[in-house]
Amino acid sequence: MLVNLNQVLPGAREQKKGIGLFNTLNTEMARGVIQAAEEKNSPVIVGTAQVLLPFTPLEVIADMLIPMADRAGVPVVVHFDHGLDRNECIRALQLGFTSVMYDCSTAPYDENMDRVKEMASIAHAYNATIEAELGHVGNNDNDQDPSSYYTDPIQAKEYAEYTGIDALAIAVGTAHGAYKFPPKLDFARIEKIASLMDTPLVLHGGSGLSDEDFKKAIRAGISKVNIFTDINGAYAKAAERELKMGHTVGTEMMNGLTEAVKAETEKKLTLFGW
Repeated sequence: MLVNLNQVLPGAREQKKGIGLFNTLNTEMARGVIQAAEEKNSPVIVGTAQVLLPFTPLEVIADMLIPMADRAGVPVVVHFDHGLDRNECIRALQLGFTSVMYDCSTAPYDENMDRVKEMASIAHAYNATIEAELGHVGNNDNDQDPSSYYTDPIQAKEYAEYTGIDALAIAVGTAHGAYKFPPKLDFARIEKIASLMDTPLVLHGGSGLSDEDFKKAIRAGISKVNIFTDINGAYAKAAERELKMGHTVGTEMMNGLTEAVKAETEKKLTLFGW
């Protein structure tokens, strides 16, 4: 069943559960994620990010995911993650994505708000939802102190009210990609932000966190958790196993790749409370 964020996140917030966004690049990944969600009877979010478009174009992802989501036995949001370009976000909406994230987090605060407010109006006209980011979730390829980019709770409330967003990604100590060192999440900051606003909160950079980190973050107020690196790694390891087993053509490998993504997704969904 194809849905948007507003049809799944408020319920997850109330139940103190997390809904996973799993970015998917091909049918094996998409099948694995959706099959896992159906077995766990969990809503799920699938999609891609702008940085991943060189690997699978947006039109290809849309043609693949939207029909799969529509036929799924659980609610499925098709989401364009970390849209850095206004036109790419609009193109995703035109292609039928039910949710977009417009990432203006590196822009000055006032500019971030104004650009996101405009995109919220556009997304809502498509009956789609919008996520934005305040503070900045960086990458693991630099040595900057992440606390310098943490989300300010008072600003978060003002930002959500002004822009009309449906979900807010906050910076509380996570980073994108594989972690060089164990991250230290600011759970008190999550609780504070959640106490000030009704807008569901999003945790980016979820791959590599400990099981307890996930559980504590969701208890503190996170409703959506983004995962890519973990299922991407599971897919690659499965391909290596398939080759060692003597499976040297795609048809021999496809089921194993799907099962590996499915198993990793099920682990995450269990941690998220499903």
